Amino acid sequence: MTIRVGQGWDLHRLETGRPLVLGGVTVPSDKGELGHSDGDVLLHAITDAVLGAAALGDIGRHFPPSDERWKGAASRVFLETALRLTRDSGWELGNVDATVVLERPRLAPCMDSIRSSIASLCGLPLDAVSVKAKTSEGVNAAGQRQAVEAQAVVLIHRD
Repeated sequence: MTIRVGQGWDLHRLETGRPLVLGGVTVPSDKGELGHSDGDVLLHAITDAVLGAAALGDIGRHFPPSDERWKGAASRVFLETALRLTRDSGWELGNVDATVVLERPRLAPCMDSIRSSIASLCGLPLDAVSVKAKTSEGVNAAGQRQAVEAQAVVLIHRD
């Protein structure tokens, strides 16, 4: 069996009145991501990790913000496309491990829904998807509620 690891990262500014979408789930919040698409930093980081593991470029190459087709798009489309391209290249996704950095709101009440959403999108069992939430303790843009950040690592394999 051959395995590869991919790493992804994303950050979006937060703006009052926008929805906060994480892992395909709308999280109750007074601020949400500012982005060309729905701004789901978690799915963007996972998408980049999948594309990177398969050596297929990055999210900006496949879904450039300069392309109006992606304005307001649901980020699940990006992940579904990345997974299809990866499978077409002979790879299968093994697991996802991700971290969201956000001061508020607390994500614990939504974590089961976020994990379930990602598992469903990726075609993985729930125990192959880990999502953690961290704060920046008031430091940097995420800590000052100006931004939300996500990091992801995935494993892909082929026999």
